[in-house]
Amino acid sequence: MIQDLHAHTYYSFCSKDKPEAVIEAAIAGGIEQLGICDHNYGVGYGRTELCWGKGNGLNANYGGTLNRYYDHMKLLKEKYAKKIKLLCGIEICTMLNGVDSYALPLAADVSFFDFALVENLDHPTSITKGDIVEFAKRCGCPVGIAHTDLFAFAKARGEEPYRFFRKLAENGIFWEINVNYDSLHSFKTHDYVTEFFKNKEQQEIVKKTGLRLSVGFDGHIVKEYKPSRVKTACKLIQDMGIHLIFENR
Repeated sequence: MIQDLHAHTYYSFCSKDKPEAVIEAAIAGGIEQLGICDHNYGVGYGRTELCWGKGNGLNANYGGTLNRYYDHMKLLKEKYAKKIKLLCGIEICTMLNGVDSYALPLAADVSFFDFALVENLDHPTSITKGDIVEFAKRCGCPVGIAHTDLFAFAKARGEEPYRFFRKLAENGIFWEINVNYDSLHSFKTHDYVTEFFKNKEQQEIVKKTGLRLSVGFDGHIVKEYKPSRVKTACKLIQDMGIHLIFENR
């Protein structure tokens, strides 16, 4: 299974690419399963002036914009069904800075999405308060943790790694291996990913606990897409005997 479960389109403020362009780049790159996963606030507010500098927005419900986004992706899922398995996700910001409306509103329903990626779990202002299990229940769909060093997160919370990862696995929560490398992120790679691929102890903990992983390029600029990084990560993970989320879908 070659999957990329983290791709952005023009629904995210930080991307300008049409969903079709993103999908076709994945097909050309040999990706078998693609998850389009735009930011909740980009989808929800549509315009930056409605998101930035307007307070925390936790009482908003986005007025149906999430449904319209999902319906658009569903049409594309049907259009490209013979070429690629498309999943419609949503990347959920949980950071509440008191100024901008980034965090997912309490009233927003995301339960109908194929999956959600949660970011900012380790941020001091995260609305999850560090409890990803309860937040995943609130989401009501399969939940993964995006671009986060979970071994460092568990240590900071004083939790033993094996028990922490086992708890995630038992609650169906998966962990993203983010292999991004593009200009938007200053061509920087994630240290936690580099460490995981060379740390046998970490690999063994993930394998024994049954935690499933996902691979995501986190692409925002389609012309800089590097499917080879995705393929390499998927192969390494599966060679370890670790399962990818949705590998049988």
